[in-house]
Amino acid sequence: MEQEMRDSMMGALENVIDPELGIDIVNLGLVYDVELSEDGFALVTMTLTSLGCPMGPMIVDQVKTALYELPEVKEVEVNIVWTPAWSKDNMSRYAKMALGVR
Repeated sequence: MEQEMRDSMMGALENVIDPELGIDIVNLGLVYDVELSEDGFALVTMTLTSLGCPMGPMIVDQVKTALYELPEVKEVEVNIVWTPAWSKDNMSRYAKMALGVR
C-alpha cells in the first residue's frame, strides 16, 4: 500500500475521538496498523484504552464511518487486539500535553 493512502487513512481516523479522553484515536496511539487491499478492503488493527471500554462498539462504528468517506475504501474491518497492551507511552506529544501526562 502506498504511503499516501496510509496517510489518508490515518488522517481520516484522526476524526475519531475517544469520548472518554476527548483526543483522537491516532494521537492516543490506539491505531497500530492500517491496510488497504487493491479491491478496497480496509483492515484497521487497533486497541482500546481499556479491556472493558464501554465505548468500544461506538469507536469501531466511527472508525468505519471515517474510512468509508475515502473513495478508495469499499469495505472496512476493524480488528481489536489487546497485545501489545495500550499504554500512555503510545500517545503523541500532542495527546500527552492535552491530557497533562508527563
